[in-house]
Amino acid sequence: MRYIVTGGAGFIGSHLVARLLADGHEVSVIDNFSTGRPQNLERHRDNPKLAVHQADVREPEPLAAIIKDADAVFHLAALADIVPSVVDPALYYDVNVCGTMRVAEAARRSGVKKLVYAASSSCYGIPDIYPTPETEEIRPQYPYALTKLLGEQTMLHWGKVYGMPVLSLRLFNVYGPRARTSGTYGAVFGVFLAQKLAGKPFTIVGDGSQTRDFVHASDIAEAFYAAARSPLRHAVMNVGSGASISINTIADLLGGEKTYIPRRPGEPERTFADISKIRRLLNWSPKVGIEEGVKDMLANIDYWKQAPLWTPESIAEATRDWFKYLSPKQPA
Repeated sequence: MRYIVTGGAGFIGSHLVARLLADGHEVSVIDNFSTGRPQNLERHRDNPKLAVHQADVREPEPLAAIIKDADAVFHLAALADIVPSVVDPALYYDVNVCGTMRVAEAARRSGVKKLVYAASSSCYGIPDIYPTPETEEIRPQYPYALTKLLGEQTMLHWGKVYGMPVLSLRLFNVYGPRARTSGTYGAVFGVFLAQKLAGKPFTIVGDGSQTRDFVHASDIAEAFYAAARSPLRHAVMNVGSGASISINTIADLLGGEKTYIPRRPGEPERTFADISKIRRLLNWSPKVGIEEGVKDMLANIDYWKQAPLWTPESIAEATRDWFKYLSPKQPA
């Protein structure tokens, strides 16, 4: 098979590329390296079945040339993080919505046999039901969540109108080796591991009792691979671990002092995926438990030497617009 992975030099993308190459497939990566890193694919540099193309998903001509004659496309390229999406929503719309449309259209014109989209569980906002099923009400709380949802709707619409086999996987809190080290304040593991390397306390939002469904990147790669091989089409599925772990527990597993910073508006107290649908339809289930996953990250902790070191003061500055725009508005 010949697979295309947009965002293939990124965190999740590089795990998926490794999984596909392990089974002997040809893989073409499309990445503009705005957040992806060539080093993430360095171990595959001499593999003749890997081709890496520096290109932007918003540019139709290179997309069409690379995707031509592909069997399936995994669309993972996107801008992530809440804070910058609040500051520059137009850029997020351009990349996450218009860029997704360009990928869908290139895949349509090339007759791609399967299109798998990396959606986000942030579309649920603050849900009422836990574990959260795919049927839960959609309540995006910030531009990043909205643009990922619109990207999903674009993919599914192209699938419906043009008869393309499309699957969308709503990812919960993904962690693992090669998680992003650059960009605006964001994912908890990147923040904590850089703080641990520097001997600084972990900055915990609120009282740390909030819980998250952390799913390992290798399990995510298996889910994408299973989706591509499945005859299923036009479906949306959650991908999580089937558990919800407190931030205090993560800090304890990593080992270090803690300091607490103010809670942020628009964040759920809990994320917890109902994964019964993907278990049933794709026969997929997570394999990496949180304790094993944390040990894996600690074994590779040197990777986070390049990550920014966040302090309560720098976090407050970075999230200023978050509080400004997302705090509940008082009625006039």
